[in-house]
Amino acid sequence: MITDGQILDISREAYYTIIMTALPPLLVSLIIGLTVSIFQTVTSIQEQTLTFVPKIIGVFLCLMLLGSWMLGNMSDFMTNLWQDFSLYV
Repeated sequence: MITDGQILDISREAYYTIIMTALPPLLVSLIIGLTVSIFQTVTSIQEQTLTFVPKIIGVFLCLMLLGSWMLGNMSDFMTNLWQDFSLYV
């Protein structure tokens, strides 16, 4: 039978995996957004769509470079979860 502590451990590990997997594209998007925003402020260009294309390209490149690591991270979590499944039933 699964205990409350085991549920909390699974939840904590799931949240950690989600945060660590989502962090690289989010940081890339944040850095590009801040850079373009500073550029817009300095040059007085106030075009709302100017940040969209660089962010998309940056996130796409990040996913291309780190996608295998992200998939491996999620796969490891699910493999560990399914390997320990007999302990939870």
